[in-house]
Amino acid sequence: MRVAIVHYWLVGMRGGEKVLEAICELYPSADIFTHVVAPESISATISKHRIFTSFIARLPRAKSWYKKYLLLMPLALEQFDLRRYDLIISSESGPAKGIIPPPHAVHVCYCHSPMRYIWNMYQDYKLASGFLTRTAMTLFSHYLRNWDQGSSARVDLFVANSHNVASRIRKYFRRESDVVYPPVDVDAFEQVPASDVRDYYLMVGELVAYKRADLVVDAFNASGRKLIVIGGGEMLVTLKQRARPNVQILGPQPFAVLRHHYARCLALIFPGEEDFGIVPVEAMASGRPVIAFGRGGVTETVIDGVTGVLFAEQTAEALENAIARAETISFSTSDIVRHAAGFSRERFKHQMRESVERALRESATIAAGHRNQNPSRAEPRIVYASRSLGG
Repeated sequence: MRVAIVHYWLVGMRGGEKVLEAICELYPSADIFTHVVAPESISATISKHRIFTSFIARLPRAKSWYKKYLLLMPLALEQFDLRRYDLIISSESGPAKGIIPPPHAVHVCYCHSPMRYIWNMYQDYKLASGFLTRTAMTLFSHYLRNWDQGSSARVDLFVANSHNVASRIRKYFRRESDVVYPPVDVDAFEQVPASDVRDYYLMVGELVAYKRADLVVDAFNASGRKLIVIGGGEMLVTLKQRARPNVQILGPQPFAVLRHHYARCLALIFPGEEDFGIVPVEAMASGRPVIAFGRGGVTETVIDGVTGVLFAEQTAEALENAIARAETISFSTSDIVRHAAGFSRERFKHQMRESVERALRESATIAAGHRNQNPSRAEPRIVYASRSLGG
């Protein structure tokens, strides 16, 4: 079986690329199609596959300006020639599912989320953008929504990364989905005895507006509790200037540093709304509880009062109350780690394989049904009409 994997862009190893990596392990001979690739920024597992790029890769500074070419990506996707493939798996967060599948192929879309910047977070992205980007979004997002919804009909099976995302797929595309949580390398993290846990809280993630690192810094500035923030992004400099001495903003850090702090923090602070949220699962794999805003994918990963505490409003006061509540709970490290194990890489691969194989079986059943309803017929008998000739 010839397999193609379509991924939006390959310029780093974030959550979407971790999913792609696991899919690559399931289909080691698959070819990868993407808009742009930075070979130095992807894993060896992905790099060993044949990778084909769209014409976006040939545009100026594509590796850094790829998002500026969003309006061209529908056209670019439709230029990929996928006629030789039997199975196509698209990995969608940016544009990926809008390829034109051949009639015989099965197309499975693993959806991290319908494109946030044109659907559920359209107004947030628009308000945070400069004048030119905001104007372009106003003029062209309607076109992208129409294309995005229309291209959903090219998918045979949607697989959502959470029930949260499945509800969005149902809302925007009117399609049902399987739900397969993304893979987390839970075995890569360590747990330490209680005596090694330190007196600080931890926040991990990209420092962009919707993740609400500003809320956390303000809350800890006010309380005086110790906080360590790990991650880079557009708000890094601003937050460093804003932080008081009890708040350390370390910026991007290697995995060894991240692993160390996960295991030794009092708890992870997770104030944003995410489609799934791998960071809370990594913290739980380290045996540490999570204090999170109770909306989005975290409601499917964190058990309130057992593996963490959820708060209802994105305010410093609500966060402070949640921290105070967490400090009254005696969390079980073993229970937290056991819960995190349910989001393992092997579990993802098993469930993803099951969904794909079911899609293939259903496609084969439908094709067989069509053949039975329209059996091959013998060559039509040609009857020549005769006419009598008057004399």
